[in-house]
Amino acid sequence: MDEIVIKVSNLSKRFKDKVIFENVNFELTKGKIYGFTGYNGCGKSVLFKILSGLMSSTDGDVFIHNKKLGKDIDFPPDLGVIIESPGFLDDYSGYYNLKYLASIRNIIGEKEIKDVLKLVGLENDSNKKVKKYSLGMRQRLAIAQAIMENPKILILDEPFNGLDKNGVINIRNLLFNLKKNGTTILIASHISEDIRLLCDEVFEFDNSTLVKIIKR
Repeated sequence: MDEIVIKVSNLSKRFKDKVIFENVNFELTKGKIYGFTGYNGCGKSVLFKILSGLMSSTDGDVFIHNKKLGKDIDFPPDLGVIIESPGFLDDYSGYYNLKYLASIRNIIGEKEIKDVLKLVGLENDSNKKVKKYSLGMRQRLAIAQAIMENPKILILDEPFNGLDKNGVINIRNLLFNLKKNGTTILIASHISEDIRLLCDEVFEFDNSTLVKIIKR
């Protein structure tokens, strides 16, 4: 039986009189890639923020490894996340930015940071100041910070923004390898090819509800 990593029950979010989504239900299991699609503003980023513990829901519950978010835990453990534009220290190098972020939990060191920079193709630019990075390089750095501590859950909002063709292929292969190692991955993307090639199941927001449209 597949291990359930995330369970969402009757989840709703409203801002004053505006309904973002309501009565959302799904279960996500270990070692699969899940896609979330829909028009801009439909609720993908809001859902990801709720799952990450960065925003509270209006109604409903989220369980991460059978622990209730907001009650048993405030933030999901072993989570890597990209939501919107990550805030890096522009006057410092890519390596320093990752080192600074890694110091918060202090579970990885210099070797792991250098390894992940190589993994995303930034090994030759690791000492360059982030303000000199292109949009694609910033995105690679964002992916590096999301995966550097080997999270069990990866939540990625538009992870291919700014990447060139080779960058997209590189990151797709990286995500497939993480999946093989048991990582549960959630992706929101407006690029249908990314969703088609990567995802085991796809959910689409439609009129404030979430509908499963593909299951392999």
